[in-house]
This record gives sequence, C-alpha cells and structure tokens, in this order.
Amino acid sequence: MRRTLLNPKIDFVFKKIFGSEEHPEILISFLNAVLKPQKPIVSVEIKNSDLEKEYIEDKFSRLDVKALTSNKEIINIEIQLKNEYNMIQRSLYYWSKLYEEQLSEGDRYDKLSRTVCINILDFKYLKNDRFHNGYRLKEIETNEELTDLQEIHFIEIPK
Repeated sequence: MRRTLLNPKIDFVFKKIFGSEEHPEILISFLNAVLKPQKPIVSVEIKNSDLEKEYIEDKFSRLDVKALTSNKEIINIEIQLKNEYNMIQRSLYYWSKLYEEQLSEGDRYDKLSRTVCINILDFKYLKNDRFHNGYRLKEIETNEELTDLQEIHFIEIPK
C-alpha cells in the first residue's frame, strides 16, 4: 500500500500537527521560532478553540489552534488559504475576543495576559517583501512601544 503525505495547509491536518495534545513539542518549537521569547516556552496547554457567544446575536467563531503557554501567554494560530481581504480585521477581532474573555465580573485588569495571534497565510497580503511580520502597539511619532500585551504576526507562505 502506497502512503501519501497529507497537505499540512488543510485545516484538519494543520490542527492535528499544531494543536495536538499528544505532541506539544511541535507547537512549542514553532512558537519559540516565531515569537523568539526572552524566556523560552517549555510547555503549552491546548485550549477549547471555540470563542463563546455571550448573546444569541453574537458572531460564533472557532479558532484553528488556541493555547496557553508556560509564559502565561494566550496564543491563537490561524491558517488561511484564500485571501478574503479581511485578515487584519479578522485578526484584530480574534485578538480582542481572546483578550476580553480573560476577565469576569469583578476581576482586576492586571489579570489580563499577553495575547498573541499568529496568522499563516497561503497568499501575499502585506505590502512588503518580508515573509514574517510582527506588530505591536507603538507611539506614532517616536515608535515607543506602549505594551507587548498585544502582538499580531503574519507569516506569508508564498514569500
């Protein structure tokens, strides 16, 4: 019987590779390579990838991979094969939902953890030649970083 490799860009296969509780070392290695943290990630906990609705009219979303790192960061990894011309908006929406869901009534804001979205795109999207771009909130004129609590990455496979 001949074996063929499955395409890792297919949603189901992607989730089996990066969202596997049986083989967390794959996700850990990927996150350390992409984020280059000062303190390396040594463990991850794969979380439920559904973004729960608060009201019936709310938009339901399911992330590809959602994880909590040993550095107490919340990570979302998405793979997108087709350009729907909304990746920045979509990424900000997912990021905001992950950030918002951390607090309950009466919680203090300092409980909020660093939240990172990593978007792997099978198309060219950003107007530069770099295949990996990472963004944070910065002051417009001085480029002074306000915080690292928000970080959004785009990895464009064709580049």
